[in-house]
Amino acid sequence: MKKAHPNKQIFLETHNVKNLHSGFGQFNFNLARALSKETEFLNEHEVILNCNNKSVKEELQSTISFNKYRPITRYPLFRMRKKFSLWHSVNQNTKIEPASKNVPYLLTIHDVNFLEEESGKQLDFRINQLKNKINRSSAIVYVSEFAKQNTHANFNIPDIPEYVIYNGNNFNVNASNYMENYQIKYVPNKPYIFSIGQVVEKKNFHTLIEMLRLLADIVLVIAGELKTAYAELLKEKIQQYKLENRVFLLGNITESDKIFYYKNCLAFAFPSLREGFGLPVLEAMTFGKPVFLSNKTSLPEIGGTHSFYWDNFDAKDMATVFETGMNTFQGNKAMFESAYINRSQQFTWEKAAKDYINIYKNILEN
Repeated sequence: MKKAHPNKQIFLETHNVKNLHSGFGQFNFNLARALSKETEFLNEHEVILNCNNKSVKEELQSTISFNKYRPITRYPLFRMRKKFSLWHSVNQNTKIEPASKNVPYLLTIHDVNFLEEESGKQLDFRINQLKNKINRSSAIVYVSEFAKQNTHANFNIPDIPEYVIYNGNNFNVNASNYMENYQIKYVPNKPYIFSIGQVVEKKNFHTLIEMLRLLADIVLVIAGELKTAYAELLKEKIQQYKLENRVFLLGNITESDKIFYYKNCLAFAFPSLREGFGLPVLEAMTFGKPVFLSNKTSLPEIGGTHSFYWDNFDAKDMATVFETGMNTFQGNKAMFESAYINRSQQFTWEKAAKDYINIYKNILEN
């Protein structure tokens, strides 16, 4: 039975869990789920999630407490005045902060991509927002060494403890729940390249469409929210190159859908320009699939030595890297599959949760 420890309350600002199709939503949920299993820690500390997601509450309510998220708390005048033992801001973008400046404060930084993506007043706001978060922090966690290096290159970091904690691989938990007879909406009738992510410019999906023109007897399947301007650009590319029968934009898909497409794809491709971590890379590796990535930002760090990398996005060069990589993979398939699977298993939410708990304890003790 859940125990309340009012003097040891750790508040996680996890309102993004409302959207489990988003990267932050997945991070928030999987970290919370892993924390919910740390019985020894929870016997002495109350973990509170800022959350309105009914399904998350139903799954975690036996060990985790919940605060009802109110959008108005994004504004300084209406910030939460309760003084928790520790406030964990689980991503660098949230506008929700504690009213008191004296609350011990842990910040997780996933990336500072906004420096390249924003401009004008919005960029100024985001810079000041992160500066304020950094300056009030008791410690900072980064999700990759790249995220740490990039933050240091652009911001002054005070003399506080800093850590790198990698995200866990969702499918170390979820893949075992997949049903073989699951009914999928679209089953490709040819070998296919799979990709997934927010359908926005930085994901660089259009380069895969351009590359596909130079590959024979292969189709391309891309999953992700289609209500974006970039999705319309992709549709125009598909029509321009007359690839309606070879490129399929799925929109958002379920976890079981994802597992199906990872498990059955010819290869996984992720030509993203900016990533703080790159979780889909690990998900694909879970199934021993050949992984093709851009060599930008954090992706080489997560992809490791057995992934194949694009150093430019010329269609011909990308096709050459893909064909050469597939030949290399097929030439030593058992070794590559084993290497991918072993790497994917090194990143676990259980380890991430234990690492965060150690930081929580260090902050509380000091």
